[in-house]
Amino acid sequence: MQTNHLYRKVSIYLSSIASIEDSDFINLFTGKKTHDIVLHLDPNQVVDDYFIGTRVSWINEEKNDTNRCRTFVLKIRRADKRKILRPYLQHIHITSDELEQKKKDVKLYINIDSHEQSRQWRSVPFKHPSTFDTIAMESDLKNKLKSDLESFLKAKHYYHRLGRAWKRSYLLYGPSGTGKSSFVAAIANFLGYDVYDIDLSRVLDDSDMKMLLLQTTSKSVILIEDLDRFLMDKSAKVSLSGILNFMDGVLNACCADERIMVYTMNCKEHVDPAVLRPGRIDVHIHFPLCDFSAFKTLANNYLGVKDHKLFPQVEEFFQTGASLSPAEIGELMIANRNSPSRALKSVITALQTDGDGRGSLNIRRQWTDNSSRKSTEDSGEQSGFFSKEGVNAMKDIRKLYGLLRLKSRKKSESFDRTPDSKDGQSCGL
Repeated sequence: MQTNHLYRKVSIYLSSIASIEDSDFINLFTGKKTHDIVLHLDPNQVVDDYFIGTRVSWINEEKNDTNRCRTFVLKIRRADKRKILRPYLQHIHITSDELEQKKKDVKLYINIDSHEQSRQWRSVPFKHPSTFDTIAMESDLKNKLKSDLESFLKAKHYYHRLGRAWKRSYLLYGPSGTGKSSFVAAIANFLGYDVYDIDLSRVLDDSDMKMLLLQTTSKSVILIEDLDRFLMDKSAKVSLSGILNFMDGVLNACCADERIMVYTMNCKEHVDPAVLRPGRIDVHIHFPLCDFSAFKTLANNYLGVKDHKLFPQVEEFFQTGASLSPAEIGELMIANRNSPSRALKSVITALQTDGDGRGSLNIRRQWTDNSSRKSTEDSGEQSGFFSKEGVNAMKDIRKLYGLLRLKSRKKSESFDRTPDSKDGQSCGL
């Protein structure tokens, strides 16, 4: 006795069509995911379906014999049979595969030291909540990337006709904390693909790198983070040639079908052009420090605020060139999430005191200072990262620093910018 896989695919397909809700009796089941309800035909019930303008019928037959045989019977008009039977069954195959892919539990795989292991991957459930709706990215770019991914899903025959592996590769580059890892998670959740996160420090040699690729599966995202740092590491066990062959070698062409390859870097200027050429990397995506558009997305995600009286002030700072990373702004909003006004004021203060975008150290220092102040003073006033006293103290320090800087410039008579310049690199009194 063999399982008829087509029966399972038909069952999945029929559970998804709208007309099943018109049947006289339907069995209701809970699905694998939370709040997922699956509909199944009751025995001997009929459901109609339509394909390229033709009506067909399915009957869920159950014979009362010792084997309790379950059968789906497809009825098609004789005049339509030759025209639609094969295309219709292919349509069922494709649709059921897509439905299964969306419903499957996505996993995160990490590579392990493989001295004595036959399997080099270990998996955990992938529960990252990032989606294309939540990531802070320019809406036009976001829509183009979603369209690019959707086009990739339908391009199997096109790639094979060209003699190319059915894969797509992306380079995500930009400063730390700008959302590159969250974007990878959004891709995985959007496609329903597993993620294979390769830690290059655990790879033994070039041959081990090839084995890792061999043990990945289709419908997956293969991720290598901080590739630029690894390429600059002279003690790395994997050679540049090994990396290039992994990205676009013969093995890649044979074993990388239906995969998304993603590489992240902080900076690509000093990377060998051979790594960045088309074929190895198809799409380059820059992740900059936060601008006002991305800030509004973060404010909506973290604070539930789509507009606020402080928004014009925040926008003014962005227009003068001040910026922080999305991670830094997000942390400020999390710490002050109970008061949107206080959260936005803390962002304004951070932008004001750190216009060059390198604010992580200052933010951590403010957190430490405020925590110490809260433990030694019993003022009764609720504070977040930046309390009122901390803001005033910072202004005093900046004024003093500006005066000292002005005196120093007068002595040297070599300055070319006034102390109250609005340039992002001035002291900004």
